[in-house]
Amino acid sequence: MKRNYSVLVLLVLFAFGSCSFTSKVDNDPNKDKLLIQIITMALEQLHFEPKDLNDDFSKEIYSDYLQAVDPFKRYFIEADIKEFKAFETQIDDQLKAYDISFFNLVNEKMLKRQQEAKKYYKEILEKPFDFSKQELYNADFENLEFTKNKKALKERWRKQLKYTVLSNYDDLLDQKEAENKPDFKLENATDVKTMSSKELEAKGRKETLSSLDSYYTDYLEDMEREDWFSVYVNVIVEEFDPHTSYLAPKDKEKFDQQMSGKLEGIGARLQKKLDNIKIVELISGGPAWRGEELEVEDVILKVRQEKEKQSVSIVGMRIDDAIKLIKGPKGSKVILTVRKVDGTIEDIAITRDIVELEETYAKSSIVEKENKKFGIINLPRFYVDFNDYDERNAASDIRQEIERLKEQNIEGLVLDLRNNGGGSLKTVVDMAGLFIKDGPIVQVRSAGETQEVLEDTDKSIVWDGPLVIMVNELSASASEILAAAMQDYKRAIIIGSQQTYGKGTVQNVLDLNRMVRNSSHTDLGALKLTRQKFYRINGGSTQLKGVTSDVVVPDRYSFIDIGERDQENPLAWDKIEPAKYEEWNRYFDYDKTIESSKKRMKINQQLRLIEANAKWVKSKMDKKEYSLNYNAYKAELDQNENEAKQFDSISEYKTDLVFNSLPYEEALFKQDTVLKEKRDRWHKALNQDVYVEEAIHVLQDLKTTYEIKKTETIKG
Repeated sequence: MKRNYSVLVLLVLFAFGSCSFTSKVDNDPNKDKLLIQIITMALEQLHFEPKDLNDDFSKEIYSDYLQAVDPFKRYFIEADIKEFKAFETQIDDQLKAYDISFFNLVNEKMLKRQQEAKKYYKEILEKPFDFSKQELYNADFENLEFTKNKKALKERWRKQLKYTVLSNYDDLLDQKEAENKPDFKLENATDVKTMSSKELEAKGRKETLSSLDSYYTDYLEDMEREDWFSVYVNVIVEEFDPHTSYLAPKDKEKFDQQMSGKLEGIGARLQKKLDNIKIVELISGGPAWRGEELEVEDVILKVRQEKEKQSVSIVGMRIDDAIKLIKGPKGSKVILTVRKVDGTIEDIAITRDIVELEETYAKSSIVEKENKKFGIINLPRFYVDFNDYDERNAASDIRQEIERLKEQNIEGLVLDLRNNGGGSLKTVVDMAGLFIKDGPIVQVRSAGETQEVLEDTDKSIVWDGPLVIMVNELSASASEILAAAMQDYKRAIIIGSQQTYGKGTVQNVLDLNRMVRNSSHTDLGALKLTRQKFYRINGGSTQLKGVTSDVVVPDRYSFIDIGERDQENPLAWDKIEPAKYEEWNRYFDYDKTIESSKKRMKINQQLRLIEANAKWVKSKMDKKEYSLNYNAYKAELDQNENEAKQFDSISEYKTDLVFNSLPYEEALFKQDTVLKEKRDRWHKALNQDVYVEEAIHVLQDLKTTYEIKKTETIKG
């Protein structure tokens, strides 16, 4: 990857040096225009699939930028949109002329409207809400029209605020009910215990006002012009594909920290979608992972520090500012108000800590079933030390774990790549080589160039026995390359979701400061740019389609839009010439094994329940209209809670599998009790995992077909 980056920099320097661009921008005092010049040039000459800057492109920028700065449609009115509309097909021309008039107009108007909105919410929250009225709140922001005038806009604010206060009011009622129970500890009592309904409503309004004031004063009004311009630039670059992005100077610094593997805080990766801050990954070994309460796709609504009584709403907040609230020194506690995947609201307390990177490495376990031993290896990420590949990497660690499992005489191996978002390309090629003699693993194509075939040239095979690879919707990039290669060779059976994530592209990070010589401007940041595409050895891209599992099993994400195909502006799927390879020539009967597994899946009651739960969760997520009448609101909450009970048995499921750590780890447990606790918890989770159970069934079937076919071949 370093080699590709070096070539990229040379290309950029050549492109910029071979025209009048460099001298022209050095004389331009406006940093924003300079940034537009550099980025549009880089996108045009270096992106894998450059787009024409035309009227259609302009229309996309126009709508997406308004969506980015006013996703709830609570600032702009129709008169503003009419004024902006004049630029709808002009933005492409402005970009070519390095003109930022559209941004200036929208930004100026937005700042004005935000201050007006501040007056709206203060006036609205001065008066009590009547929760006995029959009103509906429409949260389908994507399809809402901008309001006709300020009066209608203020009414929209009223309903949004009433819904927030209604939620606070219900929380306070629950708190009061809890504090009035006989077994409640008096030392934990608050002032709500003796409050009337009217006082609780007033307190709910006060909390909402406090949260909004904090949001405006500490964050929204703290946003500088360069912050808003960064939003605009990102809208432009993300029109090319969802993984191309502009990294402002401080964002570049954070990106470098992430790449170095230094993680701290609660151990969760967050992403902003519309005005929501979502959990997209739990770092194995981190505080959130250890707490077992937060899950991927949970939405964080509010944040409160341990010694504070008042939570701060982070709905609509910049993700950087939300992270500032969530992060904190080791040992301190943060309380997150979270909307769970099933729609329920919970307060989750997490004690911050340094995330232990050791838990992001490969780990293995012996699996015993019917007096037979199998092995399972969990790989959270395709990690590597870029400064020294031989120091430690995922491929060498997997090799070591396989050798250790072989010493225990395992009869089959499961490689768990669920939730593995990818990583180093070299480690994928090396890892695939552990399971085949030699041959192509993946094809990589750069813009305007023929594909490069990356091959395993090491003829040794570390594991030649039955192999199952487990994936899900969050298995991406490098995970998809490995699963695809093993599937094409018919070397492994893939068990998991209908398809994996579908990220078949490669990004490079360009330091924009290196693009301009002798510039007196301050730090320009960096551009993460899509430069290449992955292809399977059978010629098909992993882009969008990902890898289709041989045995499809439902999971809780089956009906949630979280794949590449659900992102904005993804690159298309395509196909190139297949590489030359031969399928794995062993005695395993893969087709018969897959059919047997599919039959088991159809009658598995646990999987049926998981699928029903996934459909139920999806129906709750699709709900966009809510009652502002308390009785109706409460009845719906109670109904959701009662409906959710039918799925309680999902977490009570247990297999007949027995999991044990390897001897080398058993020896470590005497000195490292924390490691023992982690492995015990992992084994407990595996014992309740219906997917692991089926993986072991498949290994048993493969082993059986191997013995039968081998016997038949010998007799023949």
